[in-house]
Amino acid sequence: MAKPGTPPKDSGPGRVPVPAAALGGPISHALFRVARLHRMTAGNLLRRVGLHPGQELVMMYLWELGAQRQADLVRLLDSDAATMTRTIRRLEHAGFVRRSPSADDKRAYLIESTAAGRALRPRVERIWNQLEEIVAGGTGERERHTIRRVLEGMEDRLTHAAESRD
Repeated sequence: MAKPGTPPKDSGPGRVPVPAAALGGPISHALFRVARLHRMTAGNLLRRVGLHPGQELVMMYLWELGAQRQADLVRLLDSDAATMTRTIRRLEHAGFVRRSPSADDKRAYLIESTAAGRALRPRVERIWNQLEEIVAGGTGERERHTIRRVLEGMEDRLTHAAESRD
């Protein structure tokens, strides 16, 4: 444990120090920091087009798949019903989606992109390209492939851990 007043391990300019209690999980601590910064950066970029992080993913699925039931969006995005309800409500209030009753299931609503929502697509694609450049700029294709492979492995292990808790 670091002495009081002594910076924790791996501290330095522009770097969040690793507290002694997290030294047993340096990868998890780094992943937490990167995920937080990624979401913050994405939020700053998306705010320019009137979206919050996560809303662009809903829009991407609607652009690609067309109208979807809310339950299907929950499944596609591995979300929960309450979060998706709030997301859809906010997108609807902003004029980017509309809800209409499903012809097949009287209890369900179909969520579809409006013309204003469809007009966001090129801007969101540019934002995602910009975010990718921020995250991986200066890395070669081989390193990008390795990063994707490592992240996919982490996702698989975390998914397995979450499923085994259920």
